[in-house]
Amino acid sequence: MGTTHIVDRRLNGKNKSAVNRERFLRRYRHHIKRAVSEAVHKRSITDVERGESVSIPTRDIDEPVFHHGQGGRREMVHPGNREWITGDTIEKPQGEGGQGSGAGQASPDGEGMDEFAFQITQEEFLDFLFDDLELPNLARKKLKDTEAFNYVRAGFTSQGVPAKLDVVRSLRGAHARRLGLGGARKRKIRELEQQLAELKAAPHEPDPAFCHSDQIQALEEEIARLKANVRRIPFIDEIDLRYRQHVKQPRPATSAVMFCLMDVSGSMTQMHKDIAKRFFILLYLFLKKNYKKIDVVFIRHHTSAKEVDEEEFFYSRETGGTIVSSALRLMQQIIEARYSPAEWNIYAAQASDGDNWNDDSPICSKLLAEQVLPLVQYYAYVEITPQDHQMLWYEYEKIMARFPESFAMQQIADAGEIYPVFRQLFERKAA
Repeated sequence: MGTTHIVDRRLNGKNKSAVNRERFLRRYRHHIKRAVSEAVHKRSITDVERGESVSIPTRDIDEPVFHHGQGGRREMVHPGNREWITGDTIEKPQGEGGQGSGAGQASPDGEGMDEFAFQITQEEFLDFLFDDLELPNLARKKLKDTEAFNYVRAGFTSQGVPAKLDVVRSLRGAHARRLGLGGARKRKIRELEQQLAELKAAPHEPDPAFCHSDQIQALEEEIARLKANVRRIPFIDEIDLRYRQHVKQPRPATSAVMFCLMDVSGSMTQMHKDIAKRFFILLYLFLKKNYKKIDVVFIRHHTSAKEVDEEEFFYSRETGGTIVSSALRLMQQIIEARYSPAEWNIYAAQASDGDNWNDDSPICSKLLAEQVLPLVQYYAYVEITPQDHQMLWYEYEKIMARFPESFAMQQIADAGEIYPVFRQLFERKAA
């Protein structure tokens, strides 16, 4: 008995085979990763969530082919030759490399420029972008990766258990059924009763052919028959019963909240805010690849902290000094009020130019170590300045030494360093 091979050629949307596409992406992985890396450098971080066009040299997609070549030793002189005979040596033509007369420029390495181009989707782009990165402490709550379900109302059904019987809906259906089945009969009964009353009130006709009493009796029998039919209509029938229906609706159990903390004091220019915005967007996209539901909380601070929306977070202007501890206290209050660590994976990213009151920096260190870091999965601090570090940086270095698994910090001098710093903060650790 021969072996059976099943080839799945079902098409997945727009006549594209998902199986073949996945195999193709695996085969040319290094080309795609190079194109993704180049795309990150040549466009802003805000554009990383769209797809990318990838080009592969034609020579790399050629398939090896086995074929039968001409065997043995063969000698021939082509007809029409008037210059050479068998055994003559043909000299190489003189000229600039034997180039043809075409106007195009040859490739410097002697290889053609033909390429095969194709488009990768947004999801595929992000997969390759974050391929060698990992989310710190993601395994800490991996039991929450399984989906949970909520039971939600989904109308009514004609079958169910007595506990889910909807009495009002059932009686309403029974009343409608009785009206539908008995309405015509009741109208007919009223018409016949009116005719009967008129006959009984009318005087007897002298014509013997007309039997007044027989007509009255026929009407009374018909009325009695119709009333009996109406009485046989049940008050409530099995087909009237309606039960409340509940269906299971998947609920994402793996949820994350991302806290964005940013200094908006007078020392933070719009350039600093733009760099911070790109870093926050990159972190959000990274979390999006690992969690189904993500909440984002924006906290801005100078001497006092405030929870704001995204527009005010990045573009509202503030002046004054800097007290970083106010933002950490507000973050702790929001976690306790809305985001229980038992149900949420909590991440925080703080952007600052490093400026802070010196007396406040030790307070920040104490707040992080004792109250904030025990609640979060990961805390990343980026200092956006080309200048020397200040007191806050040195206090945070002590925190990083105590909590290397949940706290990381880096310095960013310009926009070109955003992605390299991001990779350093979230690089995959050796097992």
